[in-house]
Amino acid sequence: MNPFRFGVSVWHAPSRAEWIAKARKIEDLGYSSLLVPDHLNERVAPMPALISAAEATKRIRVGTYVLNNDLRHPVVVAREAAAVDLFTDGRLQLGPGAGWNKAEYDQAGLTFDRGGIRVERLAEAVVIIRRLLAGEQVTFAGRHYRVSGHVIAPLPVQKPHPPILIGGNGPRMLTLAAQQADIVGLAGMTPRRGGTEMDVSRWKGSAVDESIALIRAAAGERFARLELNALVQRVVVSDDRRGAAEDLTRAWRSLARPTSWRPPTC
Repeated sequence: MNPFRFGVSVWHAPSRAEWIAKARKIEDLGYSSLLVPDHLNERVAPMPALISAAEATKRIRVGTYVLNNDLRHPVVVAREAAAVDLFTDGRLQLGPGAGWNKAEYDQAGLTFDRGGIRVERLAEAVVIIRRLLAGEQVTFAGRHYRVSGHVIAPLPVQKPHPPILIGGNGPRMLTLAAQQADIVGLAGMTPRRGGTEMDVSRWKGSAVDESIALIRAAAGERFARLELNALVQRVVVSDDRRGAAEDLTRAWRSLARPTSWRPPTC
């Protein structure tokens, strides 16, 4: 049984000094990891942010939660991940994702394919990334990517590669995670209509049980080695326990219909 560990997702700081202060506070509070998302808005670019956070700390792991696969070619992701792992002395946790926010695609002039295509593209990318990070010379011919005899250097510190996290709710994403990832994330929230609506019904107990059963079946003998991850979307620090519980209940009920949603800020 894996021990519990806790991480914090951080995506904004107005200055280098404040970013470093956040990283050091997260480490001092005893968290295991500092994670950075990947969006084309006011959030910091993930890879430079991870390097900066690692330089400011001593032990905390740094990672992406998660990289939008459609913004980078998998060869580029593998090379950058290897460099980050090298320059952080083996503290990287790599989380690739399929992308979900249509508005970002529209603003950047990118085609927002249907979910099945985006997941299919991510599945190909993960295979390429894993093999490159493991030091293989990769030749790959898929529907979305073609790589011919490519190797990366230098290689990451962690062997065979930095731990890979893949998360989601749907059967395709969870199957991919169970078969290819080291950490399987249960996201709870399912983006609808290009990210303009969020459905949180997958956080119901019965739905979580279904997801775990799917992961177990898809992983087979790998299941015992997997780490399971849960994304906690909201934390309230208050002495008024009843009031906080009532506020959370109202918030989750309104989201579960679903309704319009905007990510919280940190």
